Amino acid sequence: MRPTSMLAFVALVPVFVVGVGAASANPPSTYRVTITNLTDGQPFTPALAATHKGNDGFFDVGSPASLGIQEIAENGNLAPMINRIEGDGDFFTHVVKEGETGVPPVMPGETVSFDIAAAPPHNFLSWASMLICTNDGFTGVGTLKLPSEIGQKVTVETQAYDAGTEINTELFADLVPPCGPLTGVDSMGQGTGMSNPALAEGGVIHHHGGITGVGDLVPAIHAWDNPVAMITVERLG
Repeated sequence: MRPTSMLAFVALVPVFVVGVGAASANPPSTYRVTITNLTDGQPFTPALAATHKGNDGFFDVGSPASLGIQEIAENGNLAPMINRIEGDGDFFTHVVKEGETGVPPVMPGETVSFDIAAAPPHNFLSWASMLICTNDGFTGVGTLKLPSEIGQKVTVETQAYDAGTEINTELFADLVPPCGPLTGVDSMGQGTGMSNPALAEGGVIHHHGGITGVGDLVPAIHAWDNPVAMITVERLG
């Protein structure tokens, strides 16, 4: 493991809005996306959302995690998933949305909102965010059907998922560095923004078992009840 500072971790999750602009014979529509962190103690990394065709969602429960999901879930690193989006014509556009309290993470109880475009046949949305105080936990939606009528809304509550890629040690040394400072726990500067091959799990995406207290994490602070987030998508026009 190679320790990294909190600032270095923030650099792994750049905050920006990018349009891929995939070719489409149909004019694009705009959708308002609203995401709320429903947990009491789990900050999320900035939300990465994309619109796409139905066969190209971010993840499927019960299947192995892609490199993009692994890097989000273990390290808060959005770059591999963004590279996938930008190189795949099945995606239309993507957005990265930071928290709105002056720091990139989406803090417990916080709501963020952003607009994203899509045009048929790109009628679906995916979103993923890391649960920062976990080894490889994340939340999101894999393939959410966009509302078809102007003014129509779709709301989904999301669960916490385990990417199945890293053993859940719950040790600060194996978590990303912002976990301690963001949750008011002294982690003594420990943490890493890189995957540790010695902890590789080789599993599939599944519902997360939660924080058990086997390491440094404190269930009373870092645990959660499902659902951990809520996402609403409204078609604006």
